[in-house]
Amino acid sequence: MSAADVVEPSAPLSRRARKWRLGRERALTGLTVAGLFLAWLLSTHYGLVNPLFLPSPAAVWTAFVRTATEGYQGSLLHEHLLASLGRVLTGYVLACAIGIPLGIVMGLSRDVKAVFDPVIEFYRPLPPLALYTLIVMWLGIGDTSKVALLFLAALPPLTISSMQAAAGVDPRFVKAARSLGAGKAQLFRHVFLPACLPGICTGMRISLGFTYTVLVAAEIVAATAGLGWMIWDASKFLISDVVIMGLFVLALTGVALDFAIRRCERALTPWRFR
Repeated sequence: MSAADVVEPSAPLSRRARKWRLGRERALTGLTVAGLFLAWLLSTHYGLVNPLFLPSPAAVWTAFVRTATEGYQGSLLHEHLLASLGRVLTGYVLACAIGIPLGIVMGLSRDVKAVFDPVIEFYRPLPPLALYTLIVMWLGIGDTSKVALLFLAALPPLTISSMQAAAGVDPRFVKAARSLGAGKAQLFRHVFLPACLPGICTGMRISLGFTYTVLVAAEIVAATAGLGWMIWDASKFLISDVVIMGLFVLALTGVALDFAIRRCERALTPWRFR
């Protein structure tokens, strides 16, 4: 094989090229959002869609202001938001505290995986509402059952991603560290943990999305506040402006939490973004 046949690896992008690419990506994102908003505005302005099913942006904004200042069913918008965030974050943090270490141990030990993997794989595909009925029978209709459902929704992605990350650590790194005299604690801190962090952070983002999708199911039983409950209650009375407004608030808070995880990922794994 001649030297001309060898494909040279692509050189790192210059700072100017990176800025141009980032600017192009942001422009495409902005155009996409603007295009969707324009389509929504025109379809409601010209009556292409029944306003009962798709209210105008102005109506949704009015619902936002009204709910923020006057409230919905006795609670202001920030009270609904805080109630939902409290449940989501409690279940999610508990799942992180249990699922990430458990997943790492499962990735390192076949015996531990043989014990816990069948349990997680059994309940993971179960519909949240079907699982929630059993949880309510066990824990009642209070916040404990809601947090438990959110915890169970968040646990499988965290456990599976952590397990795969731990199992995928290159054994050459372990041998090299041991040859330099590294003990078990040093191996975990300097080899396993840095190698697992990218996969763990990805699992945390996926898990947060699953937790949010289960929020409405968790709040439809015996709740009096929460974004999921507000959306569910408004849908029963066809108050579509409140439903869409609640979905926007729910989505924006989810994006904000996902952004926080990505910033933590950049701080914990800076070598991936160089």
